[in-house]
Amino acid sequence: MGERDPNIVTSGLSGSVTRDGITVAVNIFRLEDQPGWTLEVVNAKGTSTVWDDPFNTDDDAYAAFLQAVSDEGIATFLDQATVIPFRR
Repeated sequence: MGERDPNIVTSGLSGSVTRDGITVAVNIFRLEDQPGWTLEVVNAKGTSTVWDDPFNTDDDAYAAFLQAVSDEGIATFLDQATVIPFRR
């Protein structure tokens, strides 16, 4: 029998956040056998923004989310880029 995949530990700080009429899902998680926490923000269209570096604590990850909202506004997580579809 092979090794099992590690469980994902989800922080209690994860959840929906609404500011200025915009709602995003804040996901803070880590693998059970890893110390670093990952921060992901998902908008209503399913676009995910993930921080590159892990955080020491889930509190640090949530603080980074709040700082991004304070510095750039929650609209920074909206789909604002022009998407050019590939020809089929």
